Amino acid sequence: QVQLVESGGGLVQAGGSLRLSCAASGRTFSSCAMGWFRQAPGKEREFVATISWSGIRTYYADSVKGRFLISRNNAKNTVYLDLHSLEPEDTAVYYCAGRLTHSSEDLYYSSEKYDFWGQGTQVTVSS
Repeated sequence: QVQLVESGGGLVQAGGSLRLSCAASGRTFSSCAMGWFRQAPGKEREFVATISWSGIRTYYADSVKGRFLISRNNAKNTVYLDLHSLEPEDTAVYYCAGRLTHSSEDLYYSSEKYDFWGQGTQVTVSS
């Protein structure tokens, strides 16, 4: 089992930046592909970014490509999401998720593929 705890959310003005962190407990973190999702009020949860177990491969939703950066530090059992050039449309609860995988390069962008979820952290972007 892997338990995930997000942090780093907050209120920021449009154009600003934030760094979200997701701390994982459990020895299997380094065998997990990780992802970030978000859910805005009244909307379905949507994919944001994913990173492979090795940290080499990443994939982003078109809406955040070029503005967000996903990374991980397996020694610290932590995955990060750097948010830049934030827009009011980025306002949402951000969730990190993990999936155990045998391949160090697998990526997953469907929420149904993930085994573990954090409780979420709120990001609010004011105009």
